[in-house]
Amino acid sequence: MASTSTTTTPAGTAPGSRLDRYFRIHERGSTVGREVRGGVATFFTMAYIVVLNPLILGYVQDADGKYLGGGDAPNLAAIAAGTALVAGVLTILMGVVANYPLALATGLGLNAFVAYAVASQMTWADAMGLVVLEGVIILVLVLTGFRQAVFRAVPAQLKVAISVGIGLFIALIGLVDAGFVRRTGAGPVPVELGVGGQLAGWPSLVFALGLVLIIALWVRKVKGAIIISIVTMTVVAFVVEALAKVGPTVTGVDSEGNNIVNPTGWNLNVPRWPDEIAAVNFGTLGEFSLLGSFSRVGVVAAVLLVFTLMLADFFDTMGTMTAIGAEAGLLDEQGNPPNTQRILVVDSVAAAAGGAAGVSSNTSYIESASGVGEGARTGLASVVSGLLFLVAVVFAPLVQVIPNEAAVPALVLVGFLMMQQVTEISWDDLDIAIPAFLTIILMPFTYSITVGIGAGFVAFVLIKVVRGKVADIHPMMWGTAALFVVYFFIEPITGLVTG
Repeated sequence: MASTSTTTTPAGTAPGSRLDRYFRIHERGSTVGREVRGGVATFFTMAYIVVLNPLILGYVQDADGKYLGGGDAPNLAAIAAGTALVAGVLTILMGVVANYPLALATGLGLNAFVAYAVASQMTWADAMGLVVLEGVIILVLVLTGFRQAVFRAVPAQLKVAISVGIGLFIALIGLVDAGFVRRTGAGPVPVELGVGGQLAGWPSLVFALGLVLIIALWVRKVKGAIIISIVTMTVVAFVVEALAKVGPTVTGVDSEGNNIVNPTGWNLNVPRWPDEIAAVNFGTLGEFSLLGSFSRVGVVAAVLLVFTLMLADFFDTMGTMTAIGAEAGLLDEQGNPPNTQRILVVDSVAAAAGGAAGVSSNTSYIESASGVGEGARTGLASVVSGLLFLVAVVFAPLVQVIPNEAAVPALVLVGFLMMQQVTEISWDDLDIAIPAFLTIILMPFTYSITVGIGAGFVAFVLIKVVRGKVADIHPMMWGTAALFVVYFFIEPITGLVTG
């Protein structure tokens, strides 16, 4: 898809101004107003990470029984502040350096892996040291051109499949975060509608009304549809909570230490004004030991952990920046976004910065598509999102007033927009159709972008070999497919090597 530049002056832009020239706003057919709206929309659809990351990292004890921050009790405020700070600085850097409408924050999945698979074997400082090391290695691969070479070796239609798969994945994230789709917890069917197959509770109604509103605004081509929907439904959620006293999903802990669950409660953020604003605390910054893990768990185990982190981070960004570029119309004829090298450099720095700040690896967020949906086409939108994250450092508790149920209808809409690219795949060509199919379905089914990409790569190479078309396989595809085979079987390999 070619870049969407234009010779017509978009309303609200001052062609030739320093701001316009630097961000190429006029050239990409955008306006300052669209970029600001896009940046705000991206922030609101990503703001949940400031609350969610502390919940994932904050309650896990390391091998020494300590919580992140080195204390004997969870320090959620410090994790929230560090999460917002790093997201803000790196997102601004992405906008200024790469001029791309892409925001960054602590990577979901990566943070869970660090918390439950890495920190349980060592101290938090050691675990974050591995994250820093992983980011440095990826940066070296970018600067040497290896990471970009791998990216360009991927067939264009497989990149399209990555975008479509991420669209389905992000829509599923929205449905799950809203409680519209839930785990059954028993039986052969893994998920179901609402509670017991039926929608129940006021939060589900808020989500459903939000989805209806955002679709209605979008088809009517209302400017700012995503922001209007989020703000409107947040107000509605406030009224609902004030009248119905719904409360959170987890209301407490019983005598045996099990969570007391209110299945019809708000999934994450309860829409009410916080009783008090906690002081800013950066207790996690600098909590990392670069090589401490090697003496703690051994060289082989540490290397395998770094490899697993690196491979997941490596390809998630590739898929994300392609999907954002496709939705924004910024990809060239080969399916590559502008300033690919700069995008990958900033993303690599973000991985290391997240570890150095003690909040886990930072990576590019597919939720940036919400901003693109509002018209963002340049890095100015990222600067806006980053500044809002920096504001959230001071007002982190206030981010909690926006419930998931009010924000995630935007993700469902964005999923639809990204799904439209599926027609660009040649479904009658089995060499690409089967890998594309596996890529698309496995992202939402496994809740992992990396798994979908890996399955597509391995299937592509396998089919080419079986059909005697080995010459069609780029050397990079051989290497990355082999690495993904190792990634998928990392557990038995680790057991075999470590004895």
